[in-house]
Amino acid sequence: MDKAHLTVKNLVMYYKTLKGEVKAVDDVSFSLLRGETIAVIGESGCGKSSLAKSIIRLLPRNVSTYKGVILFNDLNLMELDEESFTRDIRWVKITYIPQAALNSLNPVIKIGDQMIEPLILRKKLDKREALEKAAKTLKTVGISENFIHRYPFELSGGMKQRVIIAMSLLTEPELMILDEPTSSLDVLTQANIMNLLKSIRRSLKLSMIFITHDVSLSSELADKVAVMYAGQIVEFNDANAFYHDPKHPYSQKLMESVPTLRKDKKLDFIPGAPPSLLNLPKGCRFAERCPYAFEKCDKDPPLVYLSGDFYVRCWLYVRE
Repeated sequence: MDKAHLTVKNLVMYYKTLKGEVKAVDDVSFSLLRGETIAVIGESGCGKSSLAKSIIRLLPRNVSTYKGVILFNDLNLMELDEESFTRDIRWVKITYIPQAALNSLNPVIKIGDQMIEPLILRKKLDKREALEKAAKTLKTVGISENFIHRYPFELSGGMKQRVIIAMSLLTEPELMILDEPTSSLDVLTQANIMNLLKSIRRSLKLSMIFITHDVSLSSELADKVAVMYAGQIVEFNDANAFYHDPKHPYSQKLMESVPTLRKDKKLDFIPGAPPSLLNLPKGCRFAERCPYAFEKCDKDPPLVYLSGDFYVRCWLYVRE
């Protein structure tokens, strides 16, 4: 059996607000092999972005609880001090493209000058070497090397996203975390970016965590799928198995709400709204919206393992 590249076990990240404690990431576990992509899907506000930031340790200042195990190449990242994590892991071996990353480019600074900073700080290259590396990396994502002399306002949205992806590749990372990387792009540009991600994953043997609320988009990249609901992963499954036979009632409802060209398939929807992460219900967090809810759902559902480390968090699969 292949050794996991990334293993997350019982990860918890809560933060306090004036209204109470937000349980953004609550007992999350999954694993990823080298070169694999896991799609993390779910409705807005379910904790997907908080999970990504917890892995790369970009925590809110008001964090109240942060615990669990994050094994990366068998190294427990939770045991590293901040200096070691910053020097060796964040933006070096693990890179992160946040939501609305296009807005992070400074419009009055040339692309090349913005790209070389991590190379100078992390790789200790001089400016000439860093610019050469930046130009070559732009070529990797399908942009002319001459674009290092351009300003961001001269680029389209799709070109800016390619620049952002190039910036995340500069330090030759092993794992890339992408948070809604196509959400602000038109459909055609989305397709081009997805093709680019597939190409660089294959050529560079990158592992990826692809975060999206778009179920149909996730199927283009995913080897594994983690479905998040109210701060928890309710289903972790092989991608082929998930898209053909989702197990958790929430997963099933998500798949049924995806538009298709089939005339015989009625478009479904999920009634109600997710619970607030400030005030979570007792027991199963999906119970109020679930068509299969019964008495046991008043208690916290256990993880029921399907095969290997794949699981579903649901009482329906508990055998007496």
